[in-house]
Amino acid sequence: MKSQQTMKPATAAKKLGVYLEATPEEFQAGVVSRDELNELQANPPQWLADLRSNGPHPKQLIAQKLGISTSGLVRAGITEALTTEQINALKEENPEWLVRERATYKEFKAEEARLAEKARLEEAEAE
Repeated sequence: MKSQQTMKPATAAKKLGVYLEATPEEFQAGVVSRDELNELQANPPQWLADLRSNGPHPKQLIAQKLGISTSGLVRAGITEALTTEQINALKEENPEWLVRERATYKEFKAEEARLAEKARLEEAEAE
């Protein structure tokens, strides 16, 4: 008989796109099976739906919502999880550091795309 694959709560929270410390205690204290994770994704309980819409959100999601890198969050001094309301307030305020980090991130993504295209062309030439 095959054993059930399980994961740590931190891994499950990352896969669910939520901030672990904001999840219920029983979620943080246990292990999550692959079947349980699939069920949470297919039929999210109220706590999960609330976390996804209102936060607090993990830093990767905060950075994505702001259009910057997680390094940009650190440079701005944002180390704590933020709620959707706080993220929207930052977007509305549009401070100088956010404008600068968005420009930096846009340049990074453009360079990443250029290098990927260059590698694709070199690979096509080698064939």
